[in-house]
Amino acid sequence: MQLEFHQLDRRWEHLRVRHPARQRRLLASLADSGQQTPIVVVAAEGQTDRYVVIDGYKRIAALEQLGRDTVEVVVWPMSEVAAVLLDRSLRLSEHETALEVGWLLAELEQRFGYGLEELARRFDRSVSWVSRRLALVEVLPEAIQQQVREGKIPAQVALKFLVPVARQSLEDCQRMAAIFAQHHCDTREAGQLYAAWRKGSPAIRQRILDDPELFFKAQRQAREQAPAGTGAELLRDLEMVVAIVNRAQRRLAGAAATEVDDQQAKAARYQIERIQKQLHRIDEEILPEKKPHVEPSATHHDSGTECAASEQTRDRAGAGDLARGRAQSPPLELQRGAGTTPRREGRTAPPTDPGAFRPMQGESRASP
Repeated sequence: MQLEFHQLDRRWEHLRVRHPARQRRLLASLADSGQQTPIVVVAAEGQTDRYVVIDGYKRIAALEQLGRDTVEVVVWPMSEVAAVLLDRSLRLSEHETALEVGWLLAELEQRFGYGLEELARRFDRSVSWVSRRLALVEVLPEAIQQQVREGKIPAQVALKFLVPVARQSLEDCQRMAAIFAQHHCDTREAGQLYAAWRKGSPAIRQRILDDPELFFKAQRQAREQAPAGTGAELLRDLEMVVAIVNRAQRRLAGAAATEVDDQQAKAARYQIERIQKQLHRIDEEILPEKKPHVEPSATHHDSGTECAASEQTRDRAGAGDLARGRAQSPPLELQRGAGTTPRREGRTAPPTDPGAFRPMQGESRASP
């Protein structure tokens, strides 16, 4: 059915965070194709020809901007609070921040008189979970919350940095929020400023808040002047490898046994073997103990007996001990901790593997 805008009650609009980029894409889509999905409303209690909007606030704003007079709606035959909770359960693809959940909890508490136990039951959470999110709404000034709703400050930035500052100084929190909004700070930039504020003395904190442009300029210069360095880049690459392996492990742990067939399992083992060989090559290049070195002289006895015995022990070590030593190198310890190599499988590819010693150039896109 079609409703005019004056028939819509938008009392839940303040619970939604605006995303300017998404709004622009929605506006372009509506201008090109028109409204394809109706908004969700329920009949307003005690009011004739009046409806409470449950979902579709962004579409309403875009249609108004396009100069439309009506909006397509679907009416849910249920109470307002039941519709709000149902709508939240259906929006599983949208990630809600703790602050947005806190807004909803506070609204249900104030308008419908729900206590902590009732809220915990309806959200299938603990009472402490409800209390923590309500506390976020209480500690953060309303003016800053409004900036979050309008999309001027990312909700994650407000949660991670502004809430801790508000617990120490409301004045500094308001000034920092103004800086984040003015400079359109992302999470990284906001985190740098917050970290400097947290570690600084009262005088340093005031200087940062008084002249944020100087602080951001110093941060940019430090990034430009910092040498990249092969070692730092290598560590960063290995951290990415560990993260990918951990992700693969979680994906495998969450999959049913029937979801991986024999062919996929064989291909996965082949990729694991390739990764192991590459880690072996890196291990041999960077470990200091793999390079020739001079043994220090004995310090406990002058007779030389212990030195000779130790040399005999080294002579008896053989290639087997060396292989075991390599198996305990840091990259392989990381891989074994990730749990990606099946215990019943060997740790190296057989010599007959056609891809065992294939040059690895151009294969950087391979993943586990």
